[in-house]
Amino acid sequence: MKKLFNLILLCFFVIAGIAQPRTITDFNKDWRFSLGNDSMALHKMYNDKSWRTLNLPHDWSIEGDFSDKHPTTANQAGLPAGIGWYRKTFTVPATSKNKRMYINFDGVYRNSEVWINGHYLGKRPNGYISFRYELTPYIVAGRSNVLSVKVDNSAQPNSRWYTGSGIYRKVWLLTTNQVAVDHWGTFVSTPEVNNRLAKVRVQTSLTSRGGNNANVNVETRIIDRAGKVVATKVSTGVAVSGSTTIDQEVVVSEPVLWSVTNPYLYKVKTLVRSGNTLLDEYDTNLGIRYFDFDPEKGFFLNGQALKILGVCNHHDLGALGAAVNTRAIERQLEILKSMGCNGIRTAHNPPASELLELCDKMGFIVMDEAFDMWQKRKNRQDYSVDFAEWHKRDLEDMIKRDRNHASIFVWSIGNEIREQFDSTGITITRELTKIIKDLDTTRPVTSALTENEPPKNFIWQSGALDLLGFNYKLAAYPELPKRFPGQKFIAAETMSALATRGHYDMPSDSNRLWPPDSKSPFATGNPDLTVSAYDHVYAYWGSSHEDGWNAVKKAPFMSGIYVWSGFDFLGEPVPYPWPARSSYYGIIDLAGFPKDVYYMYKSEWTNKPMVHLFPHWNWPAGKVVDVWAYYNQADEAELFLNNVSLGVKKKSGDTLHVKWRVPFQPGTLKVVTRKDGKVVMTQQRVTAGKPAAILLSADRTNIKSDGKDLSFVKATIVDANGNMVPDADNQVTFKIAGNGFIAGVDNGLQTSLEPFKASQRKAFNGLCLAIVQSNGKAGPVTLIAEAEGLKSSRVTISSK
Repeated sequence: MKKLFNLILLCFFVIAGIAQPRTITDFNKDWRFSLGNDSMALHKMYNDKSWRTLNLPHDWSIEGDFSDKHPTTANQAGLPAGIGWYRKTFTVPATSKNKRMYINFDGVYRNSEVWINGHYLGKRPNGYISFRYELTPYIVAGRSNVLSVKVDNSAQPNSRWYTGSGIYRKVWLLTTNQVAVDHWGTFVSTPEVNNRLAKVRVQTSLTSRGGNNANVNVETRIIDRAGKVVATKVSTGVAVSGSTTIDQEVVVSEPVLWSVTNPYLYKVKTLVRSGNTLLDEYDTNLGIRYFDFDPEKGFFLNGQALKILGVCNHHDLGALGAAVNTRAIERQLEILKSMGCNGIRTAHNPPASELLELCDKMGFIVMDEAFDMWQKRKNRQDYSVDFAEWHKRDLEDMIKRDRNHASIFVWSIGNEIREQFDSTGITITRELTKIIKDLDTTRPVTSALTENEPPKNFIWQSGALDLLGFNYKLAAYPELPKRFPGQKFIAAETMSALATRGHYDMPSDSNRLWPPDSKSPFATGNPDLTVSAYDHVYAYWGSSHEDGWNAVKKAPFMSGIYVWSGFDFLGEPVPYPWPARSSYYGIIDLAGFPKDVYYMYKSEWTNKPMVHLFPHWNWPAGKVVDVWAYYNQADEAELFLNNVSLGVKKKSGDTLHVKWRVPFQPGTLKVVTRKDGKVVMTQQRVTAGKPAAILLSADRTNIKSDGKDLSFVKATIVDANGNMVPDADNQVTFKIAGNGFIAGVDNGLQTSLEPFKASQRKAFNGLCLAIVQSNGKAGPVTLIAEAEGLKSSRVTISSK
């Protein structure tokens, strides 16, 4: 009886016209994949039973072996590219016969071509752009259908960093009525905001595909976090054949403003009706905030001065490659947020939508970037070959997709574009800026520039930029307001400082430019291709972290900073040649383990008391060791070796650390920070013995059983007393039991040529990582770590 009642109730809702008319189907499971090119695979009847079955998102490059023979070169991590095919067989219900159906791709790298049942739908060369195709004319409701996708990443080299290959972002199937909200069909803005009210403008684009005009009512509801409707507006219009825009203004009283510390989001619900029939329902997130970039005082959010404390990040997720995973992105943002970071620059391309959704929810100020090059190439086969034909459509699609994100405050039209050095920069800058302004006038447009002499910079001479973003050259900061009077500024990219986690070269007060210039071959460096983790090594165009941050901190007109880079990333292994295959730039290494300079930022960007003492305390007898400490909320720091004071130090001038030079003796090194004579924090380093055991620690012991969620498990090599052994490099083997699998392994070493898709990894400087992923079933997952001669360890993760 209960089942019958529910069925009758469901039928009532459908008849009453309040059923959910828009259906979004997760289209990421059970694809067939083949690496290689078979032109017959586009046909519906092609036999793909021998192909591999997998779930999306998928990056085939990360599954390959490292080699300097791959045409991607070390700049793309020496991983393979090539051509791959994906096919999915599916059935849509017979009830879909009078509906419109669309396939949506969030990103395919690159040169994707798509067919449905053998019918060609189109091509998108840009590997970072989102797009969709309509399936309606070719799909057969109630019967089997086949979607075929060719991905061609064979033309190499086409990037200055690792791209990945394949359908590496999510895919979904959308079913709508004949009248519906169009693709990216709402634009929500807040033309007037204060503490008393917010005027919310909602522009809704409707599409009518049935060939007839339809009288419709468009109801807009603004819903708060608790689910309460706080404002409503209903408008009447005619959905003409094609596209129609309904423009509404809704007033929210006493709004909760979005900020980096309270990223409050409302929901805008758009309901489209014809009479009593609900034709469509469409949700858009809304963050109510107002902001300003001031030429003299920098950035203001909701009327309060705020320094943007940001990092640049490439899109790869370390051992997971380019394949998008929401939890992996969230983990990166959590680590950055703990450091005090409040900004992300998407370097140098449109990001995954999951990143922007998380930035909305977690409170980051995003510079959303479109291009790394225009017509002038940086690599032989890069986007410059497609720019002339595709840049307008690609840029329009980026703006339409992303413009409702509260976290986005700046649009960037390019990074270190070579047209800034000739007059074509004027024309192209004006064109790109107009494309953006035609779609969104609520945010400034910038470009990350390298030339800070006005007569030499043609992008600047276009007069089209609202905000000047400058990369590096911090010595010129004091002159910028004079060179560019009345302009607004941001440090779009800074530092390019280098480090290998846990490696230390002395003396630490001797700065090293690696490489020293653009012309000389890099003949110095370390034989093992490491870089010292003291903040004293950087590329010739960059600076130390302390110098770069001090330059921005002391410049009130500089709205903020985006450090290059937040995390190490695959590819671009400056300063070294092969077998270096990933970057040294990160504040955090590729595995997600912070380098020491992470704590410099934490001492400067957060108010919570902290202290960080380094390096480790395992050295040859008598070696003189440079000991550093970062701290905050204290006046001084005192160092003790085996309970004997080695003196009190205070930060002075622009120096953001304190330093002692200490002859090594085994034992305990301890730092104590004080304020007004009272102890604030202490930290110690202990001389470790020989490796004795593995210690496993999971970032989360409870994950969702959705087949996507992750737990990042750190394996630490410890001595008999539980102290990390700082130079341990034991081979660790991981075994897993239960409802999960090992999605990847890593150790953060830039020169490791061990595969990421494996069940073993050598520790590097005492640490390695295993990434555990749900297999889609509920139940416990147990990870066991073993190494020869060491006590094993296990951790159990609950998958629910």
